[in-house]
Amino acid sequence: MRVLVVEDERNLCDAIARGLRRKGMAVDVAYDGLTGHEMAYVTRYDVVVLDRDLPGMHGDEICAALVASGALTRVLMLTASVTVADRVEGLQLGADDYLPKPFAFEELVARVQALGRRATPAAPPVLTVGDLVLDQARRVVTRGGAPIDLTNKEFGVLEELLKARGGVVSSEELLERVWDANTDPFTTTVRVTVMTLRKKVGDPPLIETVVGAGYRVPEPVVVMPAGGGA
Repeated sequence: MRVLVVEDERNLCDAIARGLRRKGMAVDVAYDGLTGHEMAYVTRYDVVVLDRDLPGMHGDEICAALVASGALTRVLMLTASVTVADRVEGLQLGADDYLPKPFAFEELVARVQALGRRATPAAPPVLTVGDLVLDQARRVVTRGGAPIDLTNKEFGVLEELLKARGGVVSSEELLERVWDANTDPFTTTVRVTVMTLRKKVGDPPLIETVVGAGYRVPEPVVVMPAGGGA
């Protein structure tokens, strides 16, 4: 899941980002409204955690612009105000959820995860290919019933490949969906991560390299029984 946190209180912004990264999310940060607005249009985020009172460009304007663009990005608005009228106003602008400060971090995580599930096309909570099983909610991967210990990045890559349901996912797409903006776009990190992921997943190999295009996990071919005609 790719998340943008737009919050002018730097310590709070960085703390939110660190916490979400520990939950396996790719997180970018912006400390003012103009930067946050620009980043939200350059990169496709699943969720934007948006402070309402921002310098440069108000959070309300960013929220309204995202909604008007038709993007699938979900908006969780943060505010120091706790009045019902302010919450209603924020939701009327198109925010998907509203969280007053101060808040419990675990509640923020739960809300971001819930919004992230709504931001992408529906996928079953448990993804399977052959004897490989990936449980998105529990963040557990097994093959043949045996657990596979993956890093957050390896889990994210495998998750994106399985979600594609046999389709090819490019290195650029993996970099955008699993890593954050601080990653060098010319790095070999995707290739190296896929290489170690292949080793951990084991034999027979599941991840294919499509030269010049990216990677895929082909769906098993269903062989229909011969005959059976009326």
